[in-house]
Amino acid sequence: MRMKRLTLAAALMLTAALMGQTQPSGPSTRPASPPAPAGPIPEPKQIGGESEGIVQVANLIYAGTKSSKCFSDHFLVQAEKDTAISTSRRFHAVKLSSDELFEFPLVIMTGEGAFELLDSERQNLRKYVENGGFLLASAGCSSPEWDRSFRAEMARVFPEYSLHILPMDHPVFHTVYDINELKGSHTARAKPLEGITLGNRLGVLYSVEGLNDTTHTTGCCCCGGNEIRNCLQINVNILAYALTH
Repeated sequence: MRMKRLTLAAALMLTAALMGQTQPSGPSTRPASPPAPAGPIPEPKQIGGESEGIVQVANLIYAGTKSSKCFSDHFLVQAEKDTAISTSRRFHAVKLSSDELFEFPLVIMTGEGAFELLDSERQNLRKYVENGGFLLASAGCSSPEWDRSFRAEMARVFPEYSLHILPMDHPVFHTVYDINELKGSHTARAKPLEGITLGNRLGVLYSVEGLNDTTHTTGCCCCGGNEIRNCLQINVNILAYALTH
């Protein structure tokens, strides 16, 4: 699947950046390529219109027509600054029930209010995570209705796995930045992040408080919710984790 090819390429770039490696400068040992045809050669394109080396992140459309709102894509810009990951600087809207889902190594699911997934969406989400995809879920405005719905849906999608608290020494907090605390917007500390682990790999990460980074969005606010203030760095870490695990 293309998702795995993107993940591998980004993982190699990210590992090189974090370890300070450089590419060898010696002559290439590969056989000579045939002469290039005249004129520019267009780069291969993928679903969002970017070249194969660009990492894309999806913004999910779920529960039929419910869409993720007020989740800033600014962390994609920050990831480019602090790592060797080349990113599309915008989210791509993708239906949870579609085959397009499998083109993305990381997908965002957020919103407010109660919801219920379709059976086709549940099946696709489970298949996506089992095949190496990563779901980042966040309750918009710390919405208690959305929180209840999300927990109920995860119990249906992954009945043999449960949401569990992620300790601060979990690798997801130490990929690009070392994060030792979650800073709330209204309290000194925010509630811990939770996750679903399949085997040795975290496949779902959930914030009941919110990782939406509404300070970098237009027309959005945390509306009294205790949004996590250092969410920008956390989201960069999550992207790096999704690409390397």
